[in-house]
Amino acid sequence: METIILAVVIAVVVLGALGGLLIGSTLKKKKQLPPPPPAAPDLTAPPAEPQVGEEAETPRDEPRRTIEEVDLPGGGTTTVEEPPAAEKAPEIEIPEPTAGRLIRLRARLSRSQNALGKGLLTLLSREHLDEDTWEEIEDTLLTADVGVQPTQELVERLRERVKVLGTRTPEELRGLLREELLKLVGTDMDREVKTEPEGRKPGIVMVVGVNGTGKTTTTGKLARVLVADGRTVVLGAADTFRAAAADQLQTWGERVGAYTVRGPEAGDPASVAFDAVKEGKEMDVDVVLIDTAGRLHTKTGLMDELGKVKRVVEKHAPLDEVLLVLDATTGQNGLVQARVFSEVVDITGIVLTKLDGTAKGGIVIAVQNELGVPVKLIGLGEGPDDLAPFDPEAFVDALLGD
Repeated sequence: METIILAVVIAVVVLGALGGLLIGSTLKKKKQLPPPPPAAPDLTAPPAEPQVGEEAETPRDEPRRTIEEVDLPGGGTTTVEEPPAAEKAPEIEIPEPTAGRLIRLRARLSRSQNALGKGLLTLLSREHLDEDTWEEIEDTLLTADVGVQPTQELVERLRERVKVLGTRTPEELRGLLREELLKLVGTDMDREVKTEPEGRKPGIVMVVGVNGTGKTTTTGKLARVLVADGRTVVLGAADTFRAAAADQLQTWGERVGAYTVRGPEAGDPASVAFDAVKEGKEMDVDVVLIDTAGRLHTKTGLMDELGKVKRVVEKHAPLDEVLLVLDATTGQNGLVQARVFSEVVDITGIVLTKLDGTAKGGIVIAVQNELGVPVKLIGLGEGPDDLAPFDPEAFVDALLGD
């Protein structure tokens, strides 16, 4: 019995020892984890409200300022940048009517041109009209660019009429000279710019001339004349050689509401002219004005190209007008230019520019006598409305003065 009890005690002790060993080894395997790092402060969160038992921050003694007292950046005002305004379309101008323009231009023409008339009247008023006086009259006419043949015709007629007249009062001389000058200028020529062809639209006008005569400006001014008369216009910028020509013409068009057809710089001018007429037909406008590049009349290649432009345009419709722009200050040299251009493109009318800058108004007579083509328009200044139809009677009256 004692033996059994002893065995039981020994077994209990052994089991206890084994249990202690197992528990110890398990505890050794479990390592204590390090404490978690402190959380980063939330800078965006509002400050924590003080809790019960915490001391509040000692209040500051400074008085609280109102919003009006606080200085804001930029001197207290806040500037808000507005988005850039969209580019405004140019305002459409209303050109001066033809009638009012003519009245103003007559006065300007009279101031700049009456040296010729006054000189002739002074010579014809001499008591004795000898050969020396008639030579002076011839020189006066030639100096005014009337031309040799017209001058000889005028002097011969004046000689005959003065003999018949006998006494010569200033009024009689003025009337006599006016009649003879009107014969030379011509009152029976058709000076209307053809822009209304019968049975079709649009009328097609091509503007040609040498460099520096003012073709592009004249084309723009002519557009204003037509718009003032209630016509719709398309402009063809066929001067592709001069970089600013197309921009200049487009600016003229935008001012009166005319559409401009243009091509690439140094492109084919005939192609631009063709497209302009095509656009004019599609838009059903009244007139297409084609501005061509200035070219020296001595350059055969350029003159041939001008003929090509004319032929290409005529594939759409016949040209109604080919206007040659001449600088009135070039005098007799303008006649040489006119002759060559007329041979290439069949000039139908002449535009004389810068007529206010010269007392040589006789170029009107000379160029008409040379070509048999009428002067249809005259330019008397740099203003946008300084272009008007040519009126023979007003021109002669301006030559003679009041």
